[in-house]
Amino acid sequence: MITAAQMRAARALLGIDQARLADLAGLSLPTIQRMEASDGIVRGQVDTLMRVTEALERAGIALIGDEATSNGGGRGVRLRQPENATPES
Repeated sequence: MITAAQMRAARALLGIDQARLADLAGLSLPTIQRMEASDGIVRGQVDTLMRVTEALERAGIALIGDEATSNGGGRGVRLRQPENATPES
């Protein structure tokens, strides 16, 4: 699973635009735009999601899921709940 925020953050870390990600994944630009415009976890065909995640991984991105440990090397960022945030009900 990948979220729209992860896709945008991954592109920012790589310094690429949506068109370049579409090219790397072998998908159309409107597909990438639709995926990144969604809320939360990106929904779509499994093949399309796999193409995006594989393209990002080939480019050097390590996608980290909720509560997953990152044991790999390299620098990165991780989004967490701010300390003053109230839990959603």
